[in-house]
Amino acid sequence: MAGNTFKYALLYGLPLAGLVFVLQWIEYRYLVFSMPGEIYISLVAVIFITLGIWMGMRLTAAPASSEFEPNEKAIQSLGLTKREFEILGHLAKGASNKEIARTLGVSPNTIKTHVASLFLKLEVSGRGKAVEAARGLSLIP
Repeated sequence: MAGNTFKYALLYGLPLAGLVFVLQWIEYRYLVFSMPGEIYISLVAVIFITLGIWMGMRLTAAPASSEFEPNEKAIQSLGLTKREFEILGHLAKGASNKEIARTLGVSPNTIKTHVASLFLKLEVSGRGKAVEAARGLSLIP
């Protein structure tokens, strides 16, 4: 990333250096005295805005696709049930066991059992680690 930043800094700096050279070459002092300062300020502002927008578009990552497809092979190889996969989605949203139980219409003890099973299958020891592992396997967005 540092190499790209240096490259973009050069691409940004070189046109500005060229602008300074051109202004000196066409006798900058004469133009300053014959034209109002607001014109120069406006020209420099337009140049900086244009270069800023261009650099922003180049350095900003493209948006991810809007549709997420879970990794079905990983789901099958882990042996996740549909209910465990559903509970994993709720864990990713930060829901508590009681909230998940209310949403799914089951007891909190049932959710605890499914969560424990998820931890074993994902080989993790906590909710955050389970969500992190699931994202790493492309199970959840």
